[in-house]
Amino acid sequence: MIMKRVLLISFICCISRIVSAQQVPLYTQYMLNDFVFNPAITGTSDYYQAKSDNRYQWVGITDAPRTYILSVYGPHRTKDMGFGGYVFNDVTGPTSRTGAYGAYAYNVRLKEDLRLSMGLSVGLLQFKIDGSKVILHDEGDPSFGHEMYIDYVPDANMGLYLYASNYYFGFSASQLINNKIGFNELQSLGINKLKSHFMVHGGYTYAINDDFDLSPSLMVKYVSPAPVQFDLGLKCVYQKTVWAGFSYRTKDAFSFLLGYNHEEQLFFGYSYDVTFTNIKKYSSGTHELLIGARFNKIRLSKSRSKI
Repeated sequence: MIMKRVLLISFICCISRIVSAQQVPLYTQYMLNDFVFNPAITGTSDYYQAKSDNRYQWVGITDAPRTYILSVYGPHRTKDMGFGGYVFNDVTGPTSRTGAYGAYAYNVRLKEDLRLSMGLSVGLLQFKIDGSKVILHDEGDPSFGHEMYIDYVPDANMGLYLYASNYYFGFSASQLINNKIGFNELQSLGINKLKSHFMVHGGYTYAINDDFDLSPSLMVKYVSPAPVQFDLGLKCVYQKTVWAGFSYRTKDAFSFLLGYNHEEQLFFGYSYDVTFTNIKKYSSGTHELLIGARFNKIRLSKSRSKI
């Protein structure tokens, strides 16, 4: 029936994001929000920090994806380890995906200015369909009601992070458990399996002079059987306070980035995506706003901030 097809498409969009070939949330400002996809980041700076990232995808399309995430992470006061956590909500129309994770990382010094961090995060995912927001093709269709349909599954992610004062390189894998998502009340939807996602990311900061730094970055994402996706970014920073840049996501979008760092305590980032896909006919683009705060240093070490 038509209703079942519409419902199935909505659910798949929630957990699979067909356009980006991913089941995990997508972020344009990945270079500023790296902890949420690589748990090894926690403990690599000398202070705790909190970040809120809000993404409004495909503005102009009814019930387009929206993603909200809040993270807090930082180092142990005296030991080479870090702790953190984050929560997120990924909404597409009547479907949503919510998660909460806790993370731990341990890092070791390899050379005077080179360290390796190893991290693990574990959490719980909730998948939900709000039946009250679904308009049935046939009113009163008994195959679907107006209640909430919910399923919970555990999840785990891991990461490695090699970093120095002016460059970094990381690898992470998410959805390691490969759980199956199923709703007992909606057998017609079948079972959808979570697939592991693999990401490689890196960046370098080049000091042009006393005022300007140039920071290229790279993110490579892969999930079978989708093709490999590349994110290429370049950010120019003035006096470590104001930055502007761009990012290119293969076969998807070109993005513009702006940011401001206030006295090494508050920072703001904004990005605007212009998509290359057929969705551009119906959408005015994608907006993403990141707000962060740093707290006082609690540890003196060779760790370095990347912002």
